[in-house]
Amino acid sequence: METTTPVSLLRWADLPADLRESLNGKLAGMWGHPNDAAAFDSLSVPGQQALLLIISRLVKRDLWQAVRQISNVWGEGGVGFEFTAWPMLHSLLSQRNDFTRLFANHGNTDGGFVEKDRAASVMHFLYLEGTPPKWSLHFDLYSPLHSPLGAWRHLRHEVFSAAKPDWQMIRDGLRS
Repeated sequence: METTTPVSLLRWADLPADLRESLNGKLAGMWGHPNDAAAFDSLSVPGQQALLLIISRLVKRDLWQAVRQISNVWGEGGVGFEFTAWPMLHSLLSQRNDFTRLFANHGNTDGGFVEKDRAASVMHFLYLEGTPPKWSLHFDLYSPLHSPLGAWRHLRHEVFSAAKPDWQMIRDGLRS
């Protein structure tokens, strides 16, 4: 893992215009904030960095357009967010070759999808059925599907020790 360097708190006004545009309407209402700017500015550095990693990864996988409204973001004790999706997300993930349902469900959810072609910093979607369905996305530090070693690492770090990666660990895994 690489050495961590301090990261400053960002402000909405300092974000590139295309990023603000891609977030338009997706953060308003989070934690009672009236607009995207107030919601983003209320995030901690880990929350902001986690959100930027998630957006980058979803854009790369051509899935960002399926996110309708973000209701929670976390960057410590795990990296992920809770959101409302456009209705197409379930069918979109079901039809993709780079995601699988295998080992993707948790006991307290109705279903899930996990990236199957990455060894580290793996996106893991979970959902609860309802109207609308409640979605969350988090990153697993190691893939339980990529290799036997990856499965062992996943079990050891995230199941047996209940260790949760922070945004810097996920960032480093995405770079490798």
